[in-house]
Amino acid sequence: MITNKVSFKDLKAKVGIDDIAYYLGYRLDRSAGVGRYIEMVLDNGSINRDKLIIKNPNDKSSQTYFHRNGAKGGDVVNLILENINSFGESGRDTWEIVAKVMARFANEPITDYRSSKYLETEIYNKPSIFDPRRYEVQPAREHLKHLMSYFSSRGITEETACVFSPFLCRVKDLNATAYNNYNLGFPYTEPGAVKILGYEIRGYNGYKSKAAGTNSSSAAWIVDLSNKANPLDIRNVYFAESGYDIMSFYQANRLKIDKDSSVFVSLGGTFSDRQITGIMNHYSEARAVDCFDNDLPGRIYGVRMAGLLEGLHLGIIKTGNAVIIRTDDKEFSLSTDNVSIAKLGKHIHLRYKVGQWKAAPVFKDWNDQIMNKPMGIIQGKSKYQRDEKLAEDRKNCFKL
Repeated sequence: MITNKVSFKDLKAKVGIDDIAYYLGYRLDRSAGVGRYIEMVLDNGSINRDKLIIKNPNDKSSQTYFHRNGAKGGDVVNLILENINSFGESGRDTWEIVAKVMARFANEPITDYRSSKYLETEIYNKPSIFDPRRYEVQPAREHLKHLMSYFSSRGITEETACVFSPFLCRVKDLNATAYNNYNLGFPYTEPGAVKILGYEIRGYNGYKSKAAGTNSSSAAWIVDLSNKANPLDIRNVYFAESGYDIMSFYQANRLKIDKDSSVFVSLGGTFSDRQITGIMNHYSEARAVDCFDNDLPGRIYGVRMAGLLEGLHLGIIKTGNAVIIRTDDKEFSLSTDNVSIAKLGKHIHLRYKVGQWKAAPVFKDWNDQIMNKPMGIIQGKSKYQRDEKLAEDRKNCFKL
């Protein structure tokens, strides 16, 4: 039994915003003065890429910051969250990654995150062990009519739901007091295993969550439609950010996909290094295919995946209109509009060829594509509005 217990408050007292900023490449701007406030600059020669204004530099526990360009700041946790991809840590969820970063910088030897109280405050506290007894589970095939109420609203057809139904279920949280009903569950497993380690959960009115303690570090929703026992026969592993997205990808491209040699994966919105490496080590003859969203976080996911499969832990920092990418021996910057695996390949030789099969550029993700919901497009006028406008124009014309 591990006995060391470190509270989150204790960690914050030992890790300052200045410590994290220095690791990220910011340096003290002495010309701005050193007092109640300090300024730390992430620069490129004479061009300032970002500047942090840090309050209370001599008291780590009370340090706060904001960006000189007006962007919001916060405490040390906010700075870590802004740059969550830059520390080479993985975890069951975002807060576990934050805690690992904090523990590393505080030099605290937390060796068992399941038994240590590294998230003791109410704001950050989350259950860390998945307990299957907490959830009542029913097979999807026996309740497909109920589950179609979720899928139909997302443009997913009954045919697609039937294909994926062996990997779906209805789940009810027996500890929930406000909602005593079933939701849609996407069971999480580790590659090649059958033991369920959590659920990605979806419900009505856009509700989404994960079961308490879900393993988002090494497990994911892994759908092998090949019916083959040998993972070496798999040729493509398609990765998306949610169960809805990967089902939508399949639905949109089902006539082009060789189902017998394919695996479909949802990472549930939390990108862990071990999810990618563990799955691709299991399907070692397959190619990873980036089906992530078209927005900036989705494109960064693709870049991270390509780096991981090259054995690189990329430091990725977003600042202003640029994304800074670091490896052990080089650093380069891409504009936010140009972050992609192809652009990464112009700076780093990529031996492992990661595929890309994204939704059309006007759509954020595959689910939006099958629902025909383009990004940033203002809906056209209704027929009634058009007829009314035509009548008004004719009226004005006659007046002339």
